[in-house]
Amino acid sequence: MTAPRFETTAPPAQYVVGIDLGTTNCVLMYAPLDEPLAKIERLPIPQWVDSGVVEALPRLASFLYLADGSPSAGLGHSALDLPWQAGAIDAAGEMARRRAAEEPQRTVGGAKSWLCHHQVDRHQALLPWNAPADVSKISPVTASCRYLQHLAGAWQTAFPDAPLANQHVVLTVPASFDASARDLTREAALAAGLSPHLVLLEEPQAAIYSYLASSRDGWRETMKVDDLLLVCDVGGGTTDFTLVRVTADQGELSLQRIAVGSHLLVGGDNMDLTLAHRAAEQFSQQGIQLDPWQSVALWHSCRNAKEALFAIDGPTYYPLSILGRGSRLIGGTVSIELSVADATNILLDGFFPHCEPTDRPARRRVSGFRELGLPYESDPAITRHLAAFLQAHAAEGERILHPTRLLLNGGVFKAPALRARLQEVLAHWAGDQAPAPITLDDHEDLDDAVARGAAYYGWSKCHGGVRIRGGTARSYYVGIETAGLAIPGASRPLRALCVVPFGMEEGTEQAVPSAEIGLVVGEPAQFQFFSSSVRRHDQLGDTLERWSEDELSETDPLETILPADELVAGSQAGTYVPIRFLTRITELGVLELWCVNTPSDRRWKLEFNVRPGAH
Repeated sequence: MTAPRFETTAPPAQYVVGIDLGTTNCVLMYAPLDEPLAKIERLPIPQWVDSGVVEALPRLASFLYLADGSPSAGLGHSALDLPWQAGAIDAAGEMARRRAAEEPQRTVGGAKSWLCHHQVDRHQALLPWNAPADVSKISPVTASCRYLQHLAGAWQTAFPDAPLANQHVVLTVPASFDASARDLTREAALAAGLSPHLVLLEEPQAAIYSYLASSRDGWRETMKVDDLLLVCDVGGGTTDFTLVRVTADQGELSLQRIAVGSHLLVGGDNMDLTLAHRAAEQFSQQGIQLDPWQSVALWHSCRNAKEALFAIDGPTYYPLSILGRGSRLIGGTVSIELSVADATNILLDGFFPHCEPTDRPARRRVSGFRELGLPYESDPAITRHLAAFLQAHAAEGERILHPTRLLLNGGVFKAPALRARLQEVLAHWAGDQAPAPITLDDHEDLDDAVARGAAYYGWSKCHGGVRIRGGTARSYYVGIETAGLAIPGASRPLRALCVVPFGMEEGTEQAVPSAEIGLVVGEPAQFQFFSSSVRRHDQLGDTLERWSEDELSETDPLETILPADELVAGSQAGTYVPIRFLTRITELGVLELWCVNTPSDRRWKLEFNVRPGAH
């Protein structure tokens, strides 16, 4: 006799949880769903801050220290235990960040930036990058999962009766993350035990929601129809630009996202490295040449120096010390001082230089060989990248787009001098043609704005409120190999068929107009996909014969075997069957590309997560 089966349902969500999985810090904010007004609070995160010391801090530093039983760690395995975790051999958070300056070879940092690096396998154990062979490395996906597991453990300790898997979770990603980076982020979240129904939200959009949460209905008095809002988000690892237009909908003001920028791997990490180069010069003037690991340690020390020097009422000078190595410095340290004036000038001139609206970022000089480390931008001047973004989206006949409102986000803009410089540059570009953009002040801490905005978005989605609309932030294409005679040593040219136009709304599906295309079944095949943030006018079914790297970028190819089907005429291993495409964007922002055999209606599905945010 078979035992009876009982249907069980998960209890309803009690909270909406906003998580900022940041390059430098992770933040968790939450709001009870039964409150009539969004009451958003921050969850303190217990974490190791030093050997034998656990404290609950406002944020979890996005660093992971791999003790792994190392004698140099000075920690037994049990010493890293937390209330929700036993037998740990690594530690996330503040202690890991501090150890980064002492033992960089055992400290993982920048995992988020690695998630969008297509030249490496993000599932491969490669972090810490270039660490010695005796260190057990982990993958960028695993590192991201560890941070989220830590946040989930802190949540369960604080709210044992409200499992995180049952709450409405909004997890933020850079607007410039492509389909594969978003999918890897979601994979890490599911592995950490977050809800399979979690929503991914663009970080610049989250910053806008944070502003809406702090201003309530005041934004309707600050902005008007046809205002163009530029969100400039400079975080620890990436820079994102987003344009949002204020429109009228049945007499009410609404917000529509109209453009996002390309993925720019330039941010606070680059600034820390720049300060480290300056500090290394000062050490060199004292006759001290740093070895590679001392240089990495100095980089991490300069992060602390930057945050201290640019803090309100920060010091005029910050001491930088490096553990000595070699016969001259065994057991000792060497120190210098970095001044706030020197640091300010270096960062202003290097990252926010005055430039003209027609300027473009310097092109990378192509080298035949290059390390597979993170592909940082060759030109770190954020103002020149911003000029290129505003040029790309200007109307025909205009040399540059002039935003009327400006919202700054990211820890970099906690420095008043950097905020002021960007405002000066935008005012110079406006000149006599347009007024300088008005800066919108979000009075909340910039370190918390993204997580706060994510929580407010989730709460608004349940209770009704302002929504930023715009559909997909990119257009997507599939590569179609052309037919023709084979040429020795040359692959056949590809055409790019637009299968998702810019702005396609979630919850919709459309047949892609095209001639019949051959689909290989029954054997391994590679499917190539491309995306574009600048070709906003391509329509569904448009075919590109050629394109530049600035227009289309290739996402990770999908390698799979689509099964042959005896019910489909001519279907056998290695053959091509005629199909047409059907595109569907699910409510969760997943692109389902269906290959439909026209005679039989047999369907094969290729699936990518392309959600650029919740709209």
